[in-house]
Amino acid sequence: MNNSLQDTLALVGRILLAWLFVPAGFGKIAGFSGAVGYATSVGLPLPEVGVAVGLLIELVGGLMLLVGFMTRPAAVLLAFFTLVASFFFHAYWSLPADQAMMQQLMFNKNIAISGGLLAFAAFGAGRWSLDAKRQRV
Repeated sequence: MNNSLQDTLALVGRILLAWLFVPAGFGKIAGFSGAVGYATSVGLPLPEVGVAVGLLIELVGGLMLLVGFMTRPAAVLLAFFTLVASFFFHAYWSLPADQAMMQQLMFNKNIAISGGLLAFAAFGAGRWSLDAKRQRV
């Protein structure tokens, strides 16, 4: 695969992953109390703190991923956050069968997202990123 195609795919991949995290972070700003209520309902310890930390990770980490700035640590942090959140918010194994299927799908989706993020952690953001620009300077 040529570098131009790799760089295009890396950019599109970063945009698509950021599409998940950045709006979620803004959503937590706009609906903080609702997010805290939901976090409380699933048993998240210290729900206000958890939502605030999640908001920062999603918003800042998502923006870092989007522009390709410190992509590797941002991707690791987002992957870890996504895995932890999956166990709290998509615990399909503790639900009745009629509710478990959708939550299992969401859990598996988050596992796959974490895999994509870890690929960015392993291989970097590509040449069309602030990381690449910083290396050239």
